[in-house]
Amino acid sequence: MKKSFVFLGLIGLSSVFISWGIFGHEHINKAAVLALPQPIQSFFYNHIDFVTQESTIPDLRKYTLADKSENPRHFIDLENFGSIDSLPKNLSDAKSKYDEKFLSQNGILPWYMEELMEKLTKSFKEKRKTEILFIAADLGHYMGDAHMPLHTSANHDGQQTGQKGIHALWEAQLPEMFGNNYNFYTGEAKFIPDIHKEIWRIISSSHSLVDTLLAVDKEIRKKIPEDKMFKKDANGKVVKNKFNSSVFSDEYATALHTALKGMVEKQMRNSALDVANFWFTAWVNAGKPDLKGLDAPEITKRNSKSLEEDMKLWKKGNLFGMEGEKEF
Repeated sequence: MKKSFVFLGLIGLSSVFISWGIFGHEHINKAAVLALPQPIQSFFYNHIDFVTQESTIPDLRKYTLADKSENPRHFIDLENFGSIDSLPKNLSDAKSKYDEKFLSQNGILPWYMEELMEKLTKSFKEKRKTEILFIAADLGHYMGDAHMPLHTSANHDGQQTGQKGIHALWEAQLPEMFGNNYNFYTGEAKFIPDIHKEIWRIISSSHSLVDTLLAVDKEIRKKIPEDKMFKKDANGKVVKNKFNSSVFSDEYATALHTALKGMVEKQMRNSALDVANFWFTAWVNAGKPDLKGLDAPEITKRNSKSLEEDMKLWKKGNLFGMEGEKEF
């Protein structure tokens, strides 16, 4: 019987209510498990349902539980910090340089990711099974956010350029519409020599896509008439999401997805590989502890065949054949 430690209420949340949508975050973490090398892969695969479903819990804390400390962990408005070279190296230094209000408004995503890596490494060292799984799944969520270009920009929803609604369209609607055809094969995870440097590379790379994303969207807005831009209900009224923003039509979403030339798919795939890279690196930095004793041998043995089958599918780019239940 499949077991899970997640809040069941999360399943009912609208995908536009959380970053990357339920589809995006879950598939990023799921693909990350398959990208791990052995022996760490077997441990994570035993708990693939958990790390997949728990990937959306940070947004539950942010929106449903209204945890005020949660919001700034999901983004960083780089334009408001100045040169990346002048930014503090860790969260403690950031809190010393900037006041709480500034960080709350402009985000702490890269520093928080680095802090989570320290906690994950410590959990691996101490072989704390529950902590490993919770922290790893959370880290996967924030890594996904770091690969979403608009999570690195003050113009996070196109509100500064007359493009409101672009955020949910890009990270939730497009993956849900087209994600079944995405190729999630990444190759095997690698060790990261410099975690700090790699985090800022990811943030910088994502930020470099902001102008392209917004420019492409502006061009699509010129080509599609306003009366065909948004979805309408049976009465002809524009459909609104939970943020009271207009939901884009399938025609508009399709045009944008095509014009972006694989940007969303690439960012999701890159995110999955980076999640795996960071999980693997934390384990290596912890001294490569033996995790076999954290699960009963018969569980790993029973899951081994499913893992083998799922690896074959994943290597073909198919992440959607994994419907079998994994035991805890």
